[in-house]
Amino acid sequence: MKRSTMRPMQHSSKLQNVRYELRGPLLQAAKAMEAEGHRILKMNLGDTAPFGLEAPESVVVDMIHHLRGAQGYSDSKGIFSARTAISQYYQTQNLMTIGVEDIFIGNGVSELISMTLQAFMENGDEVLVPAPDYPLWTAAVTLTGGKPVHYLCDEQQNWWPDMADVEAKITSHTRAIVIINPNNPTGAVYPRHILEQFADLARKHDLVLFSDEIYEKIRYEKAKHIHTASVADDVCVLTFSGLSKAYRMPGYRAGWVAITGPHAATAEYREALELLASLRLCANVPAQHAIQTCLGGYQSIEELIRPGGRLREQRDLALKLLTAIPGVSCVPAAGAMYLFPRLDPEIYPIKNDEEFVLELLRDQKILVSHGTAFNWPTPDHFRFVILPAERDIEEAVRRISTFLAAYRSRV
Repeated sequence: MKRSTMRPMQHSSKLQNVRYELRGPLLQAAKAMEAEGHRILKMNLGDTAPFGLEAPESVVVDMIHHLRGAQGYSDSKGIFSARTAISQYYQTQNLMTIGVEDIFIGNGVSELISMTLQAFMENGDEVLVPAPDYPLWTAAVTLTGGKPVHYLCDEQQNWWPDMADVEAKITSHTRAIVIINPNNPTGAVYPRHILEQFADLARKHDLVLFSDEIYEKIRYEKAKHIHTASVADDVCVLTFSGLSKAYRMPGYRAGWVAITGPHAATAEYREALELLASLRLCANVPAQHAIQTCLGGYQSIEELIRPGGRLREQRDLALKLLTAIPGVSCVPAAGAMYLFPRLDPEIYPIKNDEEFVLELLRDQKILVSHGTAFNWPTPDHFRFVILPAERDIEEAVRRISTFLAAYRSRV
């Protein structure tokens, strides 16, 4: 056999500044350790299934019922009954302006983030993205030729966006602002006055608002979720949501985006988005049939987030145990599935938080996500997932506490 002289296959330069460290080197290191026989306690990903948080049985049964009729392509925007259910859902949320044709269904919000930005961006356009953020937003802006510019969220103010910093980051190249509410990774839920200020900035600077609301139903205590579009009916707003979190079905890949605002201003953009939706043919059809059942049926997430509910109790336990560790503080999450604890730099002078959590992994066989993976500018936070059962949370915090005690003793 002749030896190949083929030159190495090139990789795109567009990937130069793209990263998704939630599935990066740390996860690969954990997999290598598992291959060696180690049991890794994983507190790094918001996947409900491994922790026994499964989709409602009625949803699974309904999907099975529709399987035979779901073998062909659907309309590129999504099956009509699913889009109708989404439209009716938003009508109950006082978003009367969202009609069936305003809605595009995708293979989860992640696909729609990329698709909507591809239809929108020109090379060099700037998009404001929160810090910390869900890192797909930063990566997707970069891949579409744009420049992500991070505005700060204020830990001292419930992790709400620093609106002065948001406005200071707006330039002549800024085209849009991303809002993640409830926020991943901080769990912040934004009050009306914050969303109204975003709407005012959009009006003042002629910007589009991309509002990621995938955790809208997961809220604790009296936190109230307000749809961005409900306070900005005269602004172009893209509202993202789906079934992966509230209905515990991330693997089914069912999400949507709804476009609101002046129709004349969004007409050409809608055509571009329809073109991209057609190019990928359609979203997962069986999962689309689950949308109507989910939105119209019993909302089982309520059992999990109320006092005594599993997610609520696990959040409270994790918060109590983590903040009992010397030098660890944490703003209570008002929503979502995560905590974002801070490590006091005076006690833990960490220079590289990725190396820090890698050392934690190797020493204690526990995997968490480092804060800079979420584009937080300083190496002093990590994300802790609250999905595991209480006994696993207790064990995870025990291992973290042991590791931090040893860290304190050597600095």
